[in-house]
This record gives sequence, structure tokens and C-alpha cells, in this order.
Amino acid sequence: MSPPEPVRLHHVALTVSDLDASVAWYCSVFGIHHQLDVPHAGGIGKVLADDDRSLSIALHTHDTSPHESFHESRTGLDHVGFALATRADLERWQEHLAAYGVQRAAEADRPMTQAPIADVPYGSVLVFRDPDNIQLELFAPPSGH
Repeated sequence: MSPPEPVRLHHVALTVSDLDASVAWYCSVFGIHHQLDVPHAGGIGKVLADDDRSLSIALHTHDTSPHESFHESRTGLDHVGFALATRADLERWQEHLAAYGVQRAAEADRPMTQAPIADVPYGSVLVFRDPDNIQLELFAPPSGH
């Protein structure tokens, strides 16, 4: 059975350990800005987006959070992937991320690191991590697609 209507991604919501620091980092890196606060029981969320809301990221903090670093091997979020048009765009993002303190490394295996661009049969991927160690990926399709 097919879904009744096609869906598309509306937003990504992430729990972070330092809301103010993460808001500043995500706004700077992705060129988005704070749109609104979303209070919830035991915490608050801040919605960050560009003006047309084509990219929306909600960052949350919870009073009961143990403030531990993220790890994708736990049940729940594995990573968040963002689309770019070309591999050259990924190369420009390497420099952009470095300007915001995301250091190049052999692997993106700790906070604020980025791995080399991986060229795989389905495209090219740049893996990096935010201040809470959340894995983020930038993806470009194979050339000619």
C-alpha cells in the first residue's frame, strides 16, 4: 500500500548539551538564523531556519539530559544528511567547515572533526561532527547525474 500523500522532510530536531553554543555554531555553519523558541515540558527548543524555511533545524535542551556526547551506535539517530549538487560543492564546504573550527582528520570520529571526502559508487560524501559529536553528512550525487 502506498502512502496517501508524498512526504518530504520538514525539519531535523537534535538534542544538544549547550543550547546557546550550538545555536551559534549551526547558525554560522549553515547560514540560518533563530526563528522562534518552542518551550516544552522540561526544556526548550530553538528553531533555526533560512528565510524560506527550506532548511530547518530545531535544537533542543532537556532539564534531565545527562549532557553526554552523541554516539550513533545507540538506538535513535544515526546521522543527518544534507544534499549538495556537486563534488566541487563538497570541496568548498571542507574549507567552510574548517573556518568554523571543524578540523580535518583521517576520520570524523570526535567532535568538530571532518573526514576526507569519500567517493563511493552512489556519490561523494563529506562526514563531519558538531560540538556534541552528532554526525552530519554532506552528499553529492555521482558526476553526470
